Amino acid sequence: MRLSTRIALALGVTVPVLVLAAGWLLLQFVARDLHAQQDAHLRTRATQVAADARRLLRVTAADRPAAVEQARERQLYTSALDVGIRLSGPEGTVAGGPQPGATVRLPKRAPKPVTVRDGKDSWRVMAVHVRGSNPGVDGTLWLFSPDTVSQGQMALVRRRVVSVALLAAPIAGVIGLAAASGAARPLRRLQKRTSGLDPRADAARLDHTPTGLTEVDDLALTLQTVLARYDEQAARTAGALDTARSFAAAAAHELRTPLMSMQTNLDILSEHPGLGASDRTEVLRDLHSEHTRMLGLLVMLRELGRGDLVEAEAFGPVDLAEVIDASVADAGRRHPTAWIEVATTPLPGVYGWEPGLRTLVDNLLANALIHGRGEDGRAHIEVGLRSGGTAAEPVAVLTVDDAGRGIAPAERDAVFHRFRRGAGSPGSGLGLTLVAQQTALHRGRVRIQDRPAGDGTRLEVRLPVRDGTAPSLPADRDWLIAAARRPQGFHKVGS
Repeated sequence: MRLSTRIALALGVTVPVLVLAAGWLLLQFVARDLHAQQDAHLRTRATQVAADARRLLRVTAADRPAAVEQARERQLYTSALDVGIRLSGPEGTVAGGPQPGATVRLPKRAPKPVTVRDGKDSWRVMAVHVRGSNPGVDGTLWLFSPDTVSQGQMALVRRRVVSVALLAAPIAGVIGLAAASGAARPLRRLQKRTSGLDPRADAARLDHTPTGLTEVDDLALTLQTVLARYDEQAARTAGALDTARSFAAAAAHELRTPLMSMQTNLDILSEHPGLGASDRTEVLRDLHSEHTRMLGLLVMLRELGRGDLVEAEAFGPVDLAEVIDASVADAGRRHPTAWIEVATTPLPGVYGWEPGLRTLVDNLLANALIHGRGEDGRAHIEVGLRSGGTAAEPVAVLTVDDAGRGIAPAERDAVFHRFRRGAGSPGSGLGLTLVAQQTALHRGRVRIQDRPAGDGTRLEVRLPVRDGTAPSLPADRDWLIAAARRPQGFHKVGS
C-alpha cells in the first residue's frame, strides 16, 4: 500500500473520531448550559412562589373558608406560571402544572435543582422549605421544569455532530490523499533517481538537491553514505585482490633465482654422492643461505602487503620508546656481538599502528647490523629518540647511526627501491622499503645523512606527535602493487 493511501486512510479514520470526541465534549457543555438556564428559571420562580405558598399554608392551618383557601391556591398557581408546583404541608398536599407522577420519589431538600426521572421523561426539581409564621405551620415546596426542551436540543446537537463526523471522513481522506501525494512527490523523485543506480556496473552516484523536507533529505544523505561506503569497500576489496596478485607475482619473480640455485646445489649432491667433505659443507652452506634468504623475502613481502591494507581503525596510542627498547632487546639476542647504545627522552605518545612502528624500528636496526660494521668487524649502532619540530607541529625524531662505510648522496634515494641490494648483501632488498612505507603511513619523513660522529650513516625518521588523532592515511598505498606492475619503479621519499 502506498504511503499516501495509508495517510489518507489514517486521516479518514482519525478526523471523524476527533469530531466525535469534540462533539461529546460540546454536548457536555451544552447540557450544562441548558441546565444552568433551567435552574436559574426555577430559582426565580421559587422566589416568587415561596410567599404565596406560605400564605396558603397559613390559611389552611387557620381553617378559613373554602373560598379563601381556593383563592390562595389560584394565586399560587398564577405565580408559578410555566413551572409545576407541589406544596406539602400539615393539612395535606396541593399540586398543579406539569410534574412527575405521585409515585416518583422526590428529594426532601434540594436548594440546588436536581434531575429526577419518570419513565422516559426527566425533570429538573427544586425543593424549598417553607416556614410559616406560626409554630407547626411548615411545609415543602417542589418546583418542576420538564427536561424535554433540553433533551430535544441535545438530540439535535448529537445528530449534527454525527453528521459532521460522517461527512468529515471522506473529505479528510481526500484532503489527506492530496496532501500526502504532494508531500511524497520529492520521495518519488528520489526513488526514480536511485532506481537507475547500479554501483556494480556504473560509476554514477546519487546527485541530490535539498528539498526542504527533512526526512527526504536525510534519506538521500543516508543513500549517499551507503553508496560511498560501498565504493570504499569495493576499493578495499580490489586493493586486497591486487595485493594478493602482486604478492604472488613478486614472490614468483624474486624466488626464482634462489630456487634455481637451490636446485643446482641439490643436483650436485644427488649426482655426486662421493663429494668431498669440504665441498659438501660448502654446498650445504649455500642451501642454508638460500633458504634463509627465501624465508626473509616472504616475511618482507607479507609485511609490505599488511602495510598496504591497514586501515585507520588499527591506529592507537603507542609508546615509541617501549617499541625501541623491545626491538633493541630482540636484536641484541640475535646478534650478541653487536654493540647497541640507546638514548631516549620522554615523549608524548605517538598515535600510530604499533605493528608497523615495530617493523620500522626492526628494519632500521637490521640495516645497521648488516651494513654498519666497523673496521673491527663488529656492528656499532647508536639509537636515539628525541622531540623536535615546532610547538604547533611537534614530531618525534628517531635516529639510527652505524659505523659502516656510508652511502653516497647520489644513491640515498635509490636504497628505498624494492629489491635494491648492495653488493654482497644477504638481505632481501626490502628492509628500507618497509621503513619508507611505514613512515609514509604515519605521515612522517625519512632521510639518510652522514653520521655526525664520524664515518658511517644516520637514518632519521620524523613522526608527527598526535594527541588521540589518527593520521589520514595516504590514498595510494601501493608499495607492493605498483612495484609489482613496474618492477623498476619506486616511491621517492622526501628528504
